[in-house]
Amino acid sequence: MSNDFQTPQHVAVAVVQMSCVEAKSRNLEKALSKIASAATKGANIVCLQELFAGTYPCQTEDHDRFAEAEPIPGPTSEALSCVARQHGIVVVGSLFERRAAGLYHNTAVVFDADGSQAGIYRKMHIPDDPLFYEKFYFTPGDLGFRSFATRFGRIGVCVCWDQWFPEAARLTALSGAEILVYPTAIGWLPDEKEEFGESQWSAWETMMRSHAIANGVFVAAPNRVGTEDQLQFWGASFVADPSGCVLSRASHDEEETLVVNCDLEKVNVTRTHWPFLRDRRIDAYSDLTRRYIDDDR
Repeated sequence: MSNDFQTPQHVAVAVVQMSCVEAKSRNLEKALSKIASAATKGANIVCLQELFAGTYPCQTEDHDRFAEAEPIPGPTSEALSCVARQHGIVVVGSLFERRAAGLYHNTAVVFDADGSQAGIYRKMHIPDDPLFYEKFYFTPGDLGFRSFATRFGRIGVCVCWDQWFPEAARLTALSGAEILVYPTAIGWLPDEKEEFGESQWSAWETMMRSHAIANGVFVAAPNRVGTEDQLQFWGASFVADPSGCVLSRASHDEEETLVVNCDLEKVNVTRTHWPFLRDRRIDAYSDLTRRYIDDDR
């Protein structure tokens, strides 16, 4: 089990950026192949994009798409467990979870290097935007913000829309995360790309780099690529260090797997030079639990 191993200081984190088709079996086969390839290149931790086993379901509100969901454990999660055990690596996979009849989640599963389930995280923030109608499909998570001890470090997971909320990153970091992973499915709407595309992508990356800086953690963001119906997913998967520096970034339009060396000692070094966690005024933040502050204090 994970606690029987001493966490190495240097770990190689891989993010898999891939396109998806309607056939679930083909997406899973591709993902397993890319995980194995990353392992042969030295990856210790491999992170897949959001809902990697299918095309992104939330561009429309379609009851038939619920048939794509699975329980956990289930066939897809079992396949991820097997590949993790086979290669002695940690695997993070985002799944469309069928928890019970009428109860579905957008769920990330972390498998340790022995194939055991280190933990699950259910997406907390659920968007409802044009072509991202996730509230139709997913119940908000009820497990809180979590991180999980693995053979290759303590990993925190949030999912896509969670990445815009500094509270989510902070609470995940406070649970002990050294590496914060954001499985993502984000792209351009066709009538917005020309005018807003560059600023939208830049804001997305900047937000997660800020989480790395504010919390002194590594951030890994695997995003999908390719065009599905009306969405062009912008790829640009990346890994950033605790200073917010991008260590490696994928293209906007090609399938790629990045394998990035991460020195976990930098978490402590960065936090002692930029002691944001030390200097937090935890006695003064109670109003964060309010929706809005509209009194005259």
